[in-house]
Amino acid sequence: FVEKDQITDLLASVDEKNIEKFLSFLSDNCSFRFGNLPAVHGAFEINTFLGVFFDSIASLTHEIDEGWKIPGGFTCHGMASYRRHDETTLSVPFSNIFKINEGKIYEYLIFADTSQL
Repeated sequence: FVEKDQITDLLASVDEKNIEKFLSFLSDNCSFRFGNLPAVHGAFEINTFLGVFFDSIASLTHEIDEGWKIPGGFTCHGMASYRRHDETTLSVPFSNIFKINEGKIYEYLIFADTSQL
């Protein structure tokens, strides 16, 4: 689980708002941090966090510009576009770090300024 295609599949599950598929990429005790929000831990907390977040927006898309295999994981950056319920869009650059063990992400760090959402 350290190829750009696999990260593209993971981000596609986010864009589809498919929490079950998204969670399949994560270890059971994964730590997930979105921007400057506190980290959440484990499938239940991540599921709850994503459910609330996905309800707060109409849709989203990710475009990866580049990605690199790093020791113990993968990192990438690109552009994320969030469509609000009022049909306006916020597009911001993002960078993600995925720490991976035994084929599963155990730490997922998202760096993006979504304060205007």
